[in-house]
Amino acid sequence: MTDHLLQTALDWHRAGRRVAVATVIETWGSAPRGTGSLLVIDDEGRMEGSVSGGCVEGAVIMEALDAIPTGAVRLLDYGVSDDEAFAVGLACGGRIRVLVEPVGGAMPLHLLEQLVAAITARDPVAYVIDLDAQARKLANPADYPDRFRLDRSGVEADGHTFVAIHNPPLRMIVVGAVHIAQALLPMARACGFDPVLIDPRGAFGSAERFPGETILEDWPDEAMAQLAPDTRTAVVTLTHDPKLDDPAIQQTLRSKAFYLGCLGSTRTHAKRVSRLTEAGFTDADIARIHAPVGLDVGGRAPAEIAVSIMAQIIATLRKSA
Repeated sequence: MTDHLLQTALDWHRAGRRVAVATVIETWGSAPRGTGSLLVIDDEGRMEGSVSGGCVEGAVIMEALDAIPTGAVRLLDYGVSDDEAFAVGLACGGRIRVLVEPVGGAMPLHLLEQLVAAITARDPVAYVIDLDAQARKLANPADYPDRFRLDRSGVEADGHTFVAIHNPPLRMIVVGAVHIAQALLPMARACGFDPVLIDPRGAFGSAERFPGETILEDWPDEAMAQLAPDTRTAVVTLTHDPKLDDPAIQQTLRSKAFYLGCLGSTRTHAKRVSRLTEAGFTDADIARIHAPVGLDVGGRAPAEIAVSIMAQIIATLRKSA
């Protein structure tokens, strides 16, 4: 959620401001901010982001101001006391390690430019630092598959290789502006997904029913072609109408979407399978579909079904190989 701060750092540098990027590389206990959190500081003390929720920001900024003129890296270790933690809303304290890298010095400008370009293109990328040798490089998901799958930055088992994961934002495409969607879209956003709603029926997908949501009134196949689901995309079909659901399902099965869930009973799904088979999809293709959609939590109300769908999506994202 902090990738935009790297663009900020690059923009500031290009505008002539001398900049450092501070990154949380390790945490212990109830550390206020997670591993990978970023703080961008310029040589006048202006800042964006956070590495601690406020309890050690001042100290990090002072270290950054000292590091910027030299271009040298700073590796900082802070203990967050219980009193400091309580002041920023935590029950108890912990420890954090923070790496400060001046842009154009410890952080090579060309690597920052490549990193920002990959993020902008929605390409998954890792920024890898050898903390002993102070060597830096970019890496791809094949190099750190578990970290990319779990969105988990951190220090490797060797104790000196820090891997900062920068995955494309998660997306959820929901086909069908029904009651379940009214509960599901806010849940998706709370879980870090950028939701998009597709429904060509204007009366269903109205701004009054879905205030503030991105709504596409195109036919699902056209909308799905435009959205181009990728490995960071979940798709959920909710209309019960094959004229709307089937085109979206077929487009999704041809994509790399990590999740496809379809509302409907076992009988409804059997008919769906028959139509997909006739359309040329294989058993392996059809096996990607979660149907009936959602984990079996026994819920029947729209919000309960939405919870079950959200839970299944998260489980698929985090547990898939």
